[in-house]
Amino acid sequence: MEEHGKGETRPAAGTKLIGMTWDHPRAYDSLVAASEAYREKTGVSITWEKRSLQAFADVPIEGLAKAYDLIILDHPHVGQIAESGCLRSLPPMAGDVSLGGSVESYVWKGETWAWPIDAACQMAVVRPDLASEFPRTWDEIMAEGAERFGLLTPLLPVDAFDTMLTLLASMGEEHLPVGESEFCSREGGERALRVLKRLYRLGPGEAVEWNPIRVLEALSETDEFSGSPCLFGYINYARPGFRKNPLLYVDLPVFAMPGWRRSILGGAGIGVSSMRENGDVAQDFAAWVVSEPVQSGVYLENEGQPAHLDTWKRMRTDPRYAGFLDGGFETIRMAWTRPRDHWFLHFVDDICEIFPDFFRKDRDEAAFLSDLNKLYRHHIARDSK
Repeated sequence: MEEHGKGETRPAAGTKLIGMTWDHPRAYDSLVAASEAYREKTGVSITWEKRSLQAFADVPIEGLAKAYDLIILDHPHVGQIAESGCLRSLPPMAGDVSLGGSVESYVWKGETWAWPIDAACQMAVVRPDLASEFPRTWDEIMAEGAERFGLLTPLLPVDAFDTMLTLLASMGEEHLPVGESEFCSREGGERALRVLKRLYRLGPGEAVEWNPIRVLEALSETDEFSGSPCLFGYINYARPGFRKNPLLYVDLPVFAMPGWRRSILGGAGIGVSSMRENGDVAQDFAAWVVSEPVQSGVYLENEGQPAHLDTWKRMRTDPRYAGFLDGGFETIRMAWTRPRDHWFLHFVDDICEIFPDFFRKDRDEAAFLSDLNKLYRHHIARDSK
């Protein structure tokens, strides 16, 4: 990927673009500020609209590409994007800039469908003023007396399933699915589900309706809980002044055996519509906003969560951002990329339909895993037709 200003085309002054992001200061305020800086530099203006976090995960990109020049997207969509061709295939990013596989997560069948603008993974987070101790292993959480940790976990269905994937990867099941008839092993799946059930019992019942933002708000604005062992990290809540109480991100717990820390990768990429007329101008902005100077400057300074490896290295000791960039660095460095095949998003949708009853009706782990594998087989068969 060429740096802005070194390519063959320059942005056309007076061009107006429209982008779609998602609804949080991390994803919106950062882009609005960066776009204003870009307008002053080039004369290109960009208006940003936002969708909910759930829509960010669920809504197909093809429909958005008809209406927006720039789209902030979730990497599990790349299989569907490649099939539809709704976004431009972009030049590969040059140099060692990838954090936890974030660059590679937007590559599908040899083509780059987005550039990482925001890097995230599931991490642990604590209230330093309340947490006198915090579990280092999942085994401690499963043991008697774990109530003392004051844990709160987001168990909205999609977050519960993502945590299940993190637990499976931490047990060594990184290559999912494991076979044609099983999404994961029986032993690994049941063990992960037992941990999830324990997390549910350690927190309030309504956590099955809470996403990471809701949990982070509760941790930073109330004194009811001391931390969360597993959620997608948001840099904003570690920054002094963002909320009443700043949070501190720490390494994700591990299983005593095998002792691996393999968190599911999250974050966001910036894609360029192939269905709009100002694709070259939009691509120039995308290249500029993911560059290290912008990621370390206006983007980070306005609530953005950077994806550029050099920004994390350069800014991790800055007291404004160290609670996230330093505390979460080792966990995200070892992040793991979930499946991105065409069938996977539809499979996740169906899993989310059945997950609440796993908690609320205290369903047996083996029976639930059997249902999960039936759904997996259904989607694999449907995708092969």
